[in-house]
Amino acid sequence: MLLDEILLNLNMVLFGGKGGVGKTTCASSSAIWAAEQGRNTLIISTDPAHSLGDSLGVSLPPGIPTAVPGIANLTALEINSQANITEFQGLTNINPIEDIGISNIPFMEDLTDLSSMNPPGIDETLALLKVLEFIETEHDFDLIIFDTAPTGHTLRFLGLPETLSGWIGKILKMKMKLGTMFGAIKSMFGGESNKGDQSLEILERLNEAILRAKEDLTDPLKSSFVVVMISEEMAILETERLLNELVNYHIPNSNIIINQLYEANSELCEFCKARRRMQQKNLNKIKERFRKNWNKNLIEVPLFKDEIREYLPLKNLSNYLMKN
Repeated sequence: MLLDEILLNLNMVLFGGKGGVGKTTCASSSAIWAAEQGRNTLIISTDPAHSLGDSLGVSLPPGIPTAVPGIANLTALEINSQANITEFQGLTNINPIEDIGISNIPFMEDLTDLSSMNPPGIDETLALLKVLEFIETEHDFDLIIFDTAPTGHTLRFLGLPETLSGWIGKILKMKMKLGTMFGAIKSMFGGESNKGDQSLEILERLNEAILRAKEDLTDPLKSSFVVVMISEEMAILETERLLNELVNYHIPNSNIIINQLYEANSELCEFCKARRRMQQKNLNKIKERFRKNWNKNLIEVPLFKDEIREYLPLKNLSNYLMKN
């Protein structure tokens, strides 16, 4: 599917790529376009170094979905890591010793190191939890666009469903084993069983939700990943690695945006002409590798003389994103 078809028909679109290539700008422009086509759209920044509010030209209170003034059907959200750590602490900071209720038994102090088992990659974990929130709860949005962090963060994010599911499985097994092993010991010291302990149920529900998120992220009828890059050798190499990982994680992807291209112009200075020659050389590589070998739709976007931010420039950019 082309980018406009994706934005009109799918429920979830992720924009990602190398740092500094214009992911947020392309994601914001696409969100504006989709909203103006009548789709109730939420755009979420999962990048710890947020720039979504700056791109849209609005102030976004951390962690609060905010309607974008002057644009019907568009809401924006920058994930607040600190707030979300507190919000999800019951799910992401499991203490197997305290939950089982054996911390007051002699010689158990040596086992307290087990409580340091936290899920890896807290920024990516919080981003995934936000995905879960919108998958697991009812909401009015037709389309959710994720402005993701640079490639390394994004790859960890895409691998989290499998990683977290395995982590939760280990915690579940450990809790069950410890609960059985220390049940008799606990009773010897006058302890009572935690009949009201719901931590196992919570973990099981979380694991099921993570698996459902993985299903949605890999469903081409629901989700797609849009790669943003520039026409430079390092960006080509990083994009190749990203595409390979998308295949490994079974994440649908059909569109690549090649951003900031110098257009042919006789008035270009010598420096700009040299940059254009370099870009065109790399653009030929991109077309050979990604269009011919990967069968990707390539969207070429020129380098604009002015900064692309706020409504009118972003809307103008969408004319280039949707015409391919």
